[in-house]
Amino acid sequence: MKPDEARPILDHLEELRWRVVKAGAAVLVAAVIAFFFADQLRHLLELPFHRAQPDSQFQVITPAEQWGVLMRIAFFGGLVLASPVVLYQTWAFINPALTQKERRWAVPLVATMVLLFCAGLVFGYWVLPRGLAFLLDIFPDVRNDLRLSDYYSFVLRFLFAFGCSFLYPVFVFAAAAAELVTSEQLAKGRRWAVLVVVIAAAVITPTGDALTLGLLAGPLYLMYEITYWVVRLILRK
Repeated sequence: MKPDEARPILDHLEELRWRVVKAGAAVLVAAVIAFFFADQLRHLLELPFHRAQPDSQFQVITPAEQWGVLMRIAFFGGLVLASPVVLYQTWAFINPALTQKERRWAVPLVATMVLLFCAGLVFGYWVLPRGLAFLLDIFPDVRNDLRLSDYYSFVLRFLFAFGCSFLYPVFVFAAAAAELVTSEQLAKGRRWAVLVVVIAAAVITPTGDALTLGLLAGPLYLMYEITYWVVRLILRK
């Protein structure tokens, strides 16, 4: 079956608007749910700091700072909870442009993206205490009573970057499924893949030490190899 018949650009923009609205509504509803579990989420997100700096504590500077942090926690929790809906709406928007053969990959790819995103969050959370320990021990004589909003800005960006970085195998596989790249090209590009992975890991990890960088670069390159074999064995059929 051929892709759906071409439609005016305004129709595409209208559909995009409604897809964004639906995804935003899902995030909003999930954020309300996460709001009621804010204490548990806050304990979970602050645990790496207390493990890295057991004698330090948080502080606030402005009266509305705690409320702003609470909203960030709720929104981040909502984004994670609603990630299946957000990814589905993304797929639903591009679905009319796909052939019937290409559409059969949609559900497995969306499910894989959700799993990889969550895996990236979990892995980032596991790496986080070591990163904090390195950053907060550069000057041993300095007391690390961090500003609460600054800590959450750092932590949420850190976790989100890890979650997004784990999604790249899906795009590599999609490019192979669309015949934009072959398994032979992926095999020949291993050296470039190592370089790109190391650079990406260096950008994502703020600590600067080789061990933390390697903790991220290792899984990212392993996913490249897994994607190569999946492309080679599955798409060949």
